[in-house]
Order: sequence, then C-alpha cells, then structure tokens
Amino acid sequence: MESKQGIFIISLDFEMFWAMLVKDEKGQKAYQDNIVGARAVIPKLLILFKTYHIHATWATVGFLFFKTKQELLQSLPAHIPAYKDPRISPYRHLQEIGSSETEDPLHYAASLIALIRTFPNQEISTHTFCHYNAKAEGQNEETFKDDLQQAISTAKKQGIITETLVFPHNNVNENYFPICKKLGIKAYRGTQAAWFHQGKNTIVKRIVRFTDRYFPIDKHNAFLKESIREKELLNIRASRFLYPYCQKLRFLETLRLHRITTAMSYAAKHGLVYHLWWHPYDFGVDQEKNLAFLEKILAHYSMLKNRYGMESFTMQETAHYI
Repeated sequence: MESKQGIFIISLDFEMFWAMLVKDEKGQKAYQDNIVGARAVIPKLLILFKTYHIHATWATVGFLFFKTKQELLQSLPAHIPAYKDPRISPYRHLQEIGSSETEDPLHYAASLIALIRTFPNQEISTHTFCHYNAKAEGQNEETFKDDLQQAISTAKKQGIITETLVFPHNNVNENYFPICKKLGIKAYRGTQAAWFHQGKNTIVKRIVRFTDRYFPIDKHNAFLKESIREKELLNIRASRFLYPYCQKLRFLETLRLHRITTAMSYAAKHGLVYHLWWHPYDFGVDQEKNLAFLEKILAHYSMLKNRYGMESFTMQETAHYI
C-alpha cells in the first residue's frame, strides 16, 4: 500500500458482562438486555464486515474463551490484583457466574470467538485476561504481568498470536509498556488526543464530548501514520467512539453520521488513519437501527476505497505496516 493511502480501522471491545462491575447493581441490570443482545448482534456484524471487506480487531477478555467455569477456575494466574475497591474485581465475581456458556450467556463467549475466527480478516486481540483495570488502586506490575501473560497463553492454546492490546476502560498505563513489549505486544489503542478525552472525567468534558458527537469541535480526529510510532509500543489511537442509537436524539442522527463520514473522507484524501471503536453490546438494543447506521458508514468506506484507495486494516495489520 502506498503511504498516501488512508487507513480505516475498526476495533471492538469484546467483554460482555465483565465490563459492568464498575456499575452499581441497578446499572448492571439495566445493561443485561444489551449484553444478551450482543450475542445476536455479533453474527450480523460479521456478515456486514464480510460484505464490505472490513478487517476488524476484536479486543477480547480472556475469561470469555472458556467453555466452563471449571476450565476458567483452573486457568487463573498465580497473582491476582487486590483492588482497593473489591467490588470491581472480576475474581470476586467468579463465584456468582454459571457453570457454562449455555447456562450463563453473560459471562462466556467461546462459541462467539469460534464464530469470529471463521470469518476472513478478523483479528482476535486482547482486552487482558480479566478485564484488568491498569490504573486502579491495589493492582501492580506483578499482577498486570501475570494477567496479560495468561491472556496471551489462553489465546495461544487456540492458535491465536496476540500482538495488540486494548486497555480496559481505556486506562492506559505507560509504566506497563515494557511488560507488554516483553510479552510480544506490539501496539495498543490510545485515547483520542483532544484535551476533553484526557485526564479526570469532568462535567465540562462530558458536555464537550457530547457536543463533539454531532459538531466538529475536535475537527476530523484522523492522524498521521508517523504519529503511531512511540518508544516502546505503537500507539494506534482512537479517532472516535461509535455511540449507539438514542431514540430521544433521533433527530440528530444525520449530524452524527455526517460527523463520522466527513472525517473518514478527510483521512482518505490526505492519507491519514481513522480509527472507529465501540462495544458489541452497544448494539444489543435497537439492533436494526444501529446496524443500519453502521452499514452507511461501511458503504461510505467502500466508496472511499474505490475513489481514493483507502484500506481497511486490523490493529495488527497496521502495526506490521508501520
């Protein structure tokens, strides 16, 4: 691929219920429909990706690989994080899960991982073993290393080579980059560069992010290929989170689509990288509307590929290219 050609990246944080532990009980129950719905959405996403020749990265929590609770319990790392807030620990939650994917579709996804692997150009990346919070109080380098090592080992047993990482909650801990590199990780997904995506989450930042969803506060969010290079790991940073459909804001859907497609066009015309990400469970409710919206984005990519030579890459393919 010539350097002037743009790159379109899609990455999905595949975590099922393991991402919900930071929410209170009410919040967890509210999201169950989304997570159950994700099981129906994933096959539909894969068909869309195949139709539009999309190479996608599935950053997958290691817990999801197991078919039974017994297998999972037998594969825990030697050292586990002792979070100051024990409620966010996935290990504390293990006693409550069902015995298998059939009994408990919220916490297992071996069949879905197997399905993803039958489709072309899909990368199984890592989202750590337990949906590890790399900035929470109580965890440390030793527990992070054991967690990531176990995630890589679990994938390797199924013939999957892990070279890219998405930090859960986007809590990128640069102190852990040497560990990642030593374990064979080449690249990670960094956060968007704008100030309102950095540091402590405030009301002002949330308001600006909401506005940026529809209006170009942060311009196009695309970036130079050269900016991916860093000292230890490649930073294939995010350009935009693909928010799900919202009935109350349906009158703004045209603006939301325009915000994304114009940025993609800018990236294609100027040989830049545009990286879109979301969670499969974001589409778990209002599936038809979310998938229809995504298809418009993918159709726009197809036009950009034909007109400007834009290419669809996984994070792994991008790392190899860079």
